[in-house]
Amino acid sequence: MESTISIPVTFTEEAIKELKRILAMDQSKPYIRVGVKGGGCSGMTYVLEYDDKQEGDQEFIIDTVPVIMNKAHEMYLFGMQIEFEGGLNSRGFTFKNPNASSTCGCGTSFSV
Repeated sequence: MESTISIPVTFTEEAIKELKRILAMDQSKPYIRVGVKGGGCSGMTYVLEYDDKQEGDQEFIIDTVPVIMNKAHEMYLFGMQIEFEGGLNSRGFTFKNPNASSTCGCGTSFSV
């Protein structure tokens, strides 16, 4: 069921393509989870992984990709854009978070 509330994060076209490719390869978990967890050199680390829906999750359909996020994480991630870089020197997902007061050099850890 698609949520009627606003989608707190966005994905670039390249990120959507990569997520669709990844989901096609492994269908053991039906959702892509976007979230945060404690840790990392700046205090919090981004989560982008396969998962099952859990209590407290919101569900979003972003260009046919089923995404879940715990409601409590929205305050850290609202307005964030997730990109995918496919170059030789820099390959992977990157996070542009307007709520982060500082980020680490690797781009996967932040503080608010």
